[in-house]
Amino acid sequence: MNARLPLPPSLYADTAVAPVATPPLDADKTVPVAIIGGGYTGLSTALHLAEQGVEALVLEAQEPGWGASGNNGGHTNPGLKHDPDQIEADFGAELGRRMIDFSYGTTNFTHDLIRRYQIPCEARQNGTLRAAYNEASAATIEKTAQQCIARGMPVKYLNREQLREMTGTDRYIGAMLDTRGGDLHPLSYARGLARAAISAGAKVHGETPALSLRREGSRWRIETPRTIVHADKVLLATNGFTDDLWPALRRTIVPVFSSIAATAPLSEDVARSIMPTRPVLYESGHITVYYRIDQQNRLLMGGRGPMRWINSPSDVAYLMRYAERLWPQLKGVAWTHGWNSRLAITGDHYPHVHEPAENVLISLGCNGRGVALSTAMGAQLARRLIGGAKAEIDMPVTGIKPIPMHAFWPVGVTTAVIAGRVRDRLGI
Repeated sequence: MNARLPLPPSLYADTAVAPVATPPLDADKTVPVAIIGGGYTGLSTALHLAEQGVEALVLEAQEPGWGASGNNGGHTNPGLKHDPDQIEADFGAELGRRMIDFSYGTTNFTHDLIRRYQIPCEARQNGTLRAAYNEASAATIEKTAQQCIARGMPVKYLNREQLREMTGTDRYIGAMLDTRGGDLHPLSYARGLARAAISAGAKVHGETPALSLRREGSRWRIETPRTIVHADKVLLATNGFTDDLWPALRRTIVPVFSSIAATAPLSEDVARSIMPTRPVLYESGHITVYYRIDQQNRLLMGGRGPMRWINSPSDVAYLMRYAERLWPQLKGVAWTHGWNSRLAITGDHYPHVHEPAENVLISLGCNGRGVALSTAMGAQLARRLIGGAKAEIDMPVTGIKPIPMHAFWPVGVTTAVIAGRVRDRLGI
């Protein structure tokens, strides 16, 4: 039997809306679509299938939102890691254009869905800042902004003075503001997605890990600790918690921990002096730092931390020190929570969609943009599951290609984090 693990000791676990009931699956089932993984990707796909009258069964090893979906920075950021021009160069003008339109539209898609289902998750759409503190990064960001503006996007490039006013710190020399970005409470959103999917007709079962997956006749057979599920089609949506359920899939991503520290609610005066218009911000550095002020005036600072589970803000003390560097008025403020979870990085930093066998679909590798991207991918994946290979989606469907020397990734990630922090500290 699978014992439900407690949620990571996050601010979100202490403040989220109540979960919807997702009891373990206790009887064998035969369904049109089985979805393995109860994060944003799996839940959104189940919801969009149910909206079209297709019954979906979600199998989640813990509870919806237990992984990175319920423990991320809470940013809804548009776009992909690569610039629009690079995307078109990599995938051609036609698919590249669709990828750009889709990825930069994911935040509007997500916030529209939240409004449509009235999901209580503290959602706001006050913009995303991609900020630079050295000349090289500022030039890169300005180039990105120009490419977005040329495509008619609601984007502008901000200078040092404008950024000082928007952020309350003089750290940054340039940034791109995309007004479509925003933030939300990640765990409340995951629970709200689960509730919406169930209300639309999907079935969601926690404490029900998929132990094996194989073809049996014309269907796929999924073994769980208590039951057998037979499904016409299967979606694997396990992202940073991908295991060996499908051969070689685990070796196509690098699971890295992203950590967050949160303060107690700040005084009104201090809260007004930091990010007064409440956009979210992520830095363009060797090691990304990201942050926001939530609706209770708490500062949430995120970045790369130890490549292990943490349970205290002291485990990511560098984030607290950096916050005081940005805003000296934070000295003496209480930090109440520190936590992390695993997300999936791909070798090319693009999301990966695979169809390794008939009626099997895989989606993983959000590369730190999972909130909006995963939500919008749910509609794309539902379209593919219903229509099959003839149903085009706005992301490439590629073969499974393991990352070379994958066994050495823990050492590589730790080395890269240390080197990146040193280079960021030295400004090089």
